[in-house]
Amino acid sequence: MNTSINTLSFKRTFHAPMDLVWKVYTEPEYILRWWSRQGMETAIVHYNFKAGGAWHYLMKIQNGMEFIAEGKFKEIILMKKILAEANFKPKTEGVELEVLFESEGDATQFTLNVIHPNEAYKIQQEKMGVANGWESALDRLSKLLWNIS
Repeated sequence: MNTSINTLSFKRTFHAPMDLVWKVYTEPEYILRWWSRQGMETAIVHYNFKAGGAWHYLMKIQNGMEFIAEGKFKEIILMKKILAEANFKPKTEGVELEVLFESEGDATQFTLNVIHPNEAYKIQQEKMGVANGWESALDRLSKLLWNIS
């Protein structure tokens, strides 16, 4: 599969050490504080952070509407990579999330690749505005890292 035509990529430089970025990205107490776009609340229903383990979050908008984020961790390479199957119901299903971490001195290069099954589905998701949701969540992650580092 040529993932370049199927993938939405989000890259950030976090001015925090990689071990802290990893911790805030992977530990439930922090996930609750940044996962989802601004104005949404996240609850963790289930979280088993290991290869083969599943995750399930419930996200609520202020008007009471709910979204489900769930998936299965396919691969975890400590402090380097997380690969997971993911569904964001009711809008997005059957994608993979590839998260890459790279240390750069006191900063961390962070890449989130949302890999779609095909180019047409990626384009549909772009038109729906999913990039705005990811950017908002990553802004919240950045702000959290800034506040605790």
